Amino acid sequence: MWAILIVALAPVVAAVLLYLNPQWMPTERNNYGTLLDPQVPVPPPAALRLTTLDGEPFDLQGERGQWLMLSVDGAECPDDCARKLFIMRQTHASTGKNVVRIERVWLITDDAPVPEVVQEAYKGTLMLRVEDPAQLQEFLGPYPIDRHIWMIDPLNNLMMRFPEDPDPTDLRRDLGRLLFASQVG
Repeated sequence: MWAILIVALAPVVAAVLLYLNPQWMPTERNNYGTLLDPQVPVPPPAALRLTTLDGEPFDLQGERGQWLMLSVDGAECPDDCARKLFIMRQTHASTGKNVVRIERVWLITDDAPVPEVVQEAYKGTLMLRVEDPAQLQEFLGPYPIDRHIWMIDPLNNLMMRFPEDPDPTDLRRDLGRLLFASQVG
C-alpha cells in the first residue's frame, strides 16, 4: 500500500519542486524552427494583395483552418528555391493522414513567368503572385523573406520561421509536433 501511495504522489511532488525551483528546468529548446513572438495575423487582401498565376485575386485569409507552409521567391526559382519547394513537398507527403491539414504556398515576388518544369514538379503547391513585395516584407517582418520556410497556423497567424537551408528531418519533426499538439486545423 505504501508503494502505491509513493507512486501516486511522486509526480505531484516533482511538479511542486520544479515549480518552486525554476532553475532546475532545462533551458534548451525542443523546436527546430523559431517561434515568432508575437505571432503576426495574416493581413486582409487590401494589405497583402495576391493573385493566382491566372491573375485572379486571392485572399490568404480564406485558407483559415489549414496549416500553411510558405515559401517566398522569384518566378525563376533558382536552386535554393527549388530545394525549399522540394522540402515542402516531401515534408507534406510524409505527414500521412495529416496531409489534408497542410497546404503548401509559394509566394512569387515578381512578374516573370514560372517555368513549366517548376509548375509540373510542384503541382499541388498554391502558387501566388505578390503584387507589392513591400506589403509582404511588412507581414513577414525584419527577416530576409526569401531564405526561409514559414508556418501559418490554422487561426491565420504567422507563427514559425525555419532556418535557411533547413534540415528536412528536423522540419518534419517540428511539423509533426505542431500537428499532434494542435486540435485546430
